[in-house]
Amino acid sequence: MSAPKSVQATLDLKLFRLAGTWEPDDAELRAAWELYVELVTRVGVVPLHDGLSREALNSLYRLFGRTRDILTSYGPTVAIPKRNGQLSFGYLAIGMLNNVLRPFLAYWHPELSDWEEMRHEDVSAKDHERSWGRDLELREDLDRLGGEMRQFVGVLADACSVPAAIQSPGGSA
Repeated sequence: MSAPKSVQATLDLKLFRLAGTWEPDDAELRAAWELYVELVTRVGVVPLHDGLSREALNSLYRLFGRTRDILTSYGPTVAIPKRNGQLSFGYLAIGMLNNVLRPFLAYWHPELSDWEEMRHEDVSAKDHERSWGRDLELREDLDRLGGEMRQFVGVLADACSVPAAIQSPGGSA
């Protein structure tokens, strides 16, 4: 895989703003590709539409484990600070987890869990979730999160020299 010499990373997120240059080495490039694939195939980046909010939260939660696996697989070399304050893959990945996903999940997971516990067995999970007065708010917040996650995808895509969004054969993302 051929990487550009450097990638300009500018992330303007709800909790922080990050801007800098990233010159990925071979290990960072392979790690970036793995995380890119994880992100572009999850509801955190792809809109939820008619699916259950619970499934979206579970998918995002599993992203923590996958990102940790990627980081531990490639070792500390992908997180070592570089000269002149350049960014590293590890810095970007951990920033995504701790500053974007963690606050979102820490808030919404218990909120939805409390509502789910009140479901009667004769009501489907989908019907119960749709009757929750906060379902629309969660979905709007999930859309906002998606915008932040797409910023990370853009940086990873630039590093991997691939499109920021994978297009379906019909032409829509």
